[in-house]
Amino acid sequence: MAQPARGREAPEDLIPLDPSAVERAYHFHRAKRRRKVRRRQESTLARLRFYLVLLVLAAATVALLFATWREVRQLFGI
Repeated sequence: MAQPARGREAPEDLIPLDPSAVERAYHFHRAKRRRKVRRRQESTLARLRFYLVLLVLAAATVALLFATWREVRQLFGI
């Protein structure tokens, strides 16, 4: 008659558990998450700064274009 297989028992003595390992892992992953959020925020702010500078340059170009056109009209009597 077949006998049931013996279960493997892992002795608890072989795996030493560092009491502060869980807390270190928690702080590590929390810091990693904060870096990810901060990088996303900085990326968003950089994108906004880029479009703001682009808008200011476009407005300055249009203003310069109108000023130049006004001077040309005045100079040549158009």
